[in-house]
Amino acid sequence: MRIVVGISGSSGAVYGVRFLKRCPGEKHLIVSQWGEEVLRLEMGLTLNDLKGDVRRVHRDSDLAAPWSSGSNRYDALVLIPCSLSTLGKVANGIADTLITRAAQVALKERMRLVLCVRETPWSTITLRNALAISEAGGIVMPVAPPWYRNPGTMSEVVDGFCDKVLGVLGLGDAPGWREEETR
Repeated sequence: MRIVVGISGSSGAVYGVRFLKRCPGEKHLIVSQWGEEVLRLEMGLTLNDLKGDVRRVHRDSDLAAPWSSGSNRYDALVLIPCSLSTLGKVANGIADTLITRAAQVALKERMRLVLCVRETPWSTITLRNALAISEAGGIVMPVAPPWYRNPGTMSEVVDGFCDKVLGVLGLGDAPGWREEETR
């Protein structure tokens, strides 16, 4: 599979980094300016640190990148973490960056679009934006790790959510709730 991953400026860069490491297949990365800053502040990482996990890193300002056009197919665009600002832009058809343009392409071409929104609480405007994306065919996944697996570490919490995203993409088979009891 060819997956385009966008990291926007929301707190929770660890989710994007762990998803990149766990996601199989060909991956391309787009990081917003504030996404870069959050990577640095929260994890001490730069884009160079992520190059080994992806085929290519694209600048968010590069609207000439392949993902700006529907003629360049990919299997999914995953925005993880996705800021409320990015959610709002996507919901309202604003395509002023590579991340938001790729999201518009995913919606118009009916490719899989997953927005992993880390911020909370949500205003009425945010709820409406999430509804608009869902109605347009996108998937909005608030970052809500599965606690039923009884994670013992923060790494297990993050991995649990990443497993849910991989499951939505058909790339993983995360253990379900009480799955062991049914065997």
